[in-house]
Amino acid sequence: MNDKLRQLIDSIAQPDGVVASAASAHLDQLTKPPGSLGKLESLAIQLAGITGVDKPEFDRKTVMVMAADHGVCEEGVSAFPAEVTQQMLYNMLSGGAAINVLARHAGADVQVVDVGVNADVSHPSLVNRKVRMGTSNMAKGPAMLRTEAEQAVLAGAEAVAEAVKGGTRLFVTGELGIGNTTASAAVVCALTGLEPEVIVGRGTGVDSAGLTRKIAVVCRALEVNQPDANDALDVLTKVGGLEIAALAGVILGAAAHRCPVVLDGFISGAAALAARALAPASAAYMLASHASDERGHAAVLRQLKLEPMLHLDMRLGEGTGGALSLHLIDAACRIMREMATFADAGVSDGQGAAQR
Repeated sequence: MNDKLRQLIDSIAQPDGVVASAASAHLDQLTKPPGSLGKLESLAIQLAGITGVDKPEFDRKTVMVMAADHGVCEEGVSAFPAEVTQQMLYNMLSGGAAINVLARHAGADVQVVDVGVNADVSHPSLVNRKVRMGTSNMAKGPAMLRTEAEQAVLAGAEAVAEAVKGGTRLFVTGELGIGNTTASAAVVCALTGLEPEVIVGRGTGVDSAGLTRKIAVVCRALEVNQPDANDALDVLTKVGGLEIAALAGVILGAAAHRCPVVLDGFISGAAALAARALAPASAAYMLASHASDERGHAAVLRQLKLEPMLHLDMRLGEGTGGALSLHLIDAACRIMREMATFADAGVSDGQGAAQR
């Protein structure tokens, strides 16, 4: 393993249990029955432990959109041609994509990073960390070289490090790449042992014949490449995508900087499985934003032992579900900072007289 990647993994520590306990104690002193805000309370406690701050506040939040192309599109696995990746990239950079709208609404930045778009793209807002011009067709051989997979992981982590310097303390995983649900399905199957028939979904909206073809392509990719389930880098190399590897790096980078990382949907889930395999400690920094309508996502969340905040039947990707969940994260933080305690308000805590 690359020395830089090893150092990154080794730098990830467990969340601060003492601060998490302090946050829990504070919640019990607020003017409400204990636990009555449900998952908002557990979210607040987790955020406190992750950041090491009992009343965290995230003034700057960034959706990290990793963009790349996939050689497996040659197999007809998408309802859209591969050229749509480049077209949507410019749409996103111009602020016209769904993620731009939802991120603006949530007060979050959108950073688009090219790690493998199969074209020479240029824009003042684009971060260029291109590893190569898209992956090779995984149905015929490895998607990339191992060194390229490592480079893509580090590209994601380095993009996080730069954003942290700019003040970001919370990240959302986003992606762009026609064909990436196919690669993600292969990654999930390789890492979990689950069958393609259970995991492969319709992605961009392929019909029944397209779904059958897509399942067959994933089966063939796994058979041709024989990825090692005990080696996440081998899995990413053989059946992954450059943006999937980069998202794994985003997760590892966020964890290394003690920042929460909000997972979007199925592609982000595949990246999270890879990140957890590389650095088990990174799992504690992950928050599941929503339950995607893509077929395999529920299984991925079970594997990660994560519960989504939202159930909206979404399957767009880009980080859209993650952006929507930021409103709940802000709410949990505001409860911690702004809600009165029993003592402050002179309200009885149910144990006797008022506290003041």
